[in-house]
Amino acid sequence: MNTAPPVLYLASQSPRRRQLLEQIGVRFTLLPPGDDEDAEALEVVRAGEQALAYVRRVTRAKLDAARARLQRSGLPAAPILAADTTVAIGRHILGKPVDAADARGMLARLSGRSHRVISGIAVWSGSRTSSATSISHVCFARLAPETIAAYVATGEPFGKAGAYAVQGALAGWIVHLEGSYSGVMGLPLHETMRLLRRAGVPTALR
Repeated sequence: MNTAPPVLYLASQSPRRRQLLEQIGVRFTLLPPGDDEDAEALEVVRAGEQALAYVRRVTRAKLDAARARLQRSGLPAAPILAADTTVAIGRHILGKPVDAADARGMLARLSGRSHRVISGIAVWSGSRTSSATSISHVCFARLAPETIAAYVATGEPFGKAGAYAVQGALAGWIVHLEGSYSGVMGLPLHETMRLLRRAGVPTALR
């Protein structure tokens, strides 16, 4: 039985973020929201809120919720990592689709044009909180209605900002990606590594 204290708590339910942390050799313990927490309420967009401000606010709110969760749990202290990712076209934020029609509408808006993917991360360690933001630009080819319908039918768009996964079945329609591929997945690794090193969290390579 492994009784070693945790190196890092990951305040996320995203399997993609777990995969990316494992990719860079970070050991972590999950600290997801409990059944008594309304995690989705943190992601509600406020009136007039711009995408960058939205991501920074939600990321910090997730971190604050995780800190309170850790304190209530009585678990050993360790740094906490929280993150949030959203998709934006101009001033309009595309969150997670609520149903198939919403997913089809989002993908139709992304078809044949460029959009921004904004990922925020925040790490708490003791009395210190550090944060960073990554902004990438993704351009899709024209998506035929039947392509969109087939993709939505796979179920992959659900639970993902903008209704798509960059590493998924729609990857062949991405014409151009400028920025951080891992950031588009949900956790920009360069910025994450920098914050984790500052917090004393070891990674595979130094």
